Amino acid sequence: MAAQEIRTMKAAVGIGQQSEWISLNATRRCDEAAEFEQALRSRVVAQDNAIAALSELYQLYLAKLNMPGRPIGTLLFLGPTGSGKTRSVEAAAEALFGDPNAMIKIDCAEFQHSHEISKLVGSPPGYLGHRDTKPLLTQENLRRFQTPAHQLTLLLFDEIEKASDSLWQLLLGILDKATLTLGDNRRVDFSECIVVMTSNLGAREMSEVTQGRLGFAQPRKPSAALDATLEKIGIEAARRKFSPEFMNRLDKVVVFRSLTELALRRIIDLEIAAVQRRIHASGYGGFALNATVQVREFLIREGFDSRYGARPLKRAIEKYLVIPLSNLIATHQVNSGDFVQIDLDRSSGEVLFRKLSASAWASAATRLSEY
Repeated sequence: MAAQEIRTMKAAVGIGQQSEWISLNATRRCDEAAEFEQALRSRVVAQDNAIAALSELYQLYLAKLNMPGRPIGTLLFLGPTGSGKTRSVEAAAEALFGDPNAMIKIDCAEFQHSHEISKLVGSPPGYLGHRDTKPLLTQENLRRFQTPAHQLTLLLFDEIEKASDSLWQLLLGILDKATLTLGDNRRVDFSECIVVMTSNLGAREMSEVTQGRLGFAQPRKPSAALDATLEKIGIEAARRKFSPEFMNRLDKVVVFRSLTELALRRIIDLEIAAVQRRIHASGYGGFALNATVQVREFLIREGFDSRYGARPLKRAIEKYLVIPLSNLIATHQVNSGDFVQIDLDRSSGEVLFRKLSASAWASAATRLSEY
């Protein structure tokens, strides 16, 4: 190439000349993805890695840059029971579609035997129950919750380690090629799906690291080194259970940490807000609910168990709040528009329910906001 041609090309692209550069922020979220991430953070507590993984996939979907011929993303959530693995997917469904159940959920405990796969794909022609077994993973079912604004589907395989090898083999085609052939030879396209699998693999080893063996160690404080250790334990447990072909088809493995008492304080706010929504949705007539600081501390004491996560807390709320409230509603002791405060009798330790005036309610709400 002649020297003159080289100089002409350099001039065209600005090489060798003074030029202006614009720095780009490759970690920035668009407004819609940022709103989605914020909605997840308002619903999921202390699991930032899962929130980041889901929001990254949603940003990928919005940019239309997901890999052709594959699902939008495939995630494996590992961690102790009650740490929020399933709840994270429900929160994503609620943020996108307004309903935590707006997803396809496969309970893998129902597929411990190979013949039960027919419930997903249907029986082939000539087999018993061919016309009677309606496959779950049809194209129509996958698109059931899609809207014009969100042409994607959340597909959850819950507790994947409990399924038979047949289901894992079935997943290989879905995760790799985003296709599945049903019993009647219909093809199903999974390229509009975010596939999430949950598992408790490695939960016992993680608990020993974070909490220590009973009587031998103190709980370890959260740190980057601890997160790296837990991630390593989870991934190694998954590799021992699943084949290399299966692990190689995952976009990301997210390890959930055990919930701390501090995280439960945030969760209790979310759960009490959920009780308030249940009251308004009951059709009885809405009344305002307020739980004092003392009651919240009492519920945390009753419901905190590092081994079982948030589930004991939810049971405590049902026992001490929801069931008594149902009695008050059924006996017409509270009515629409009332202000109900839940307090704790310090001498007896009993949960008390009182109706407050509007002024007393405002004062109680101010004190709670300072908590």
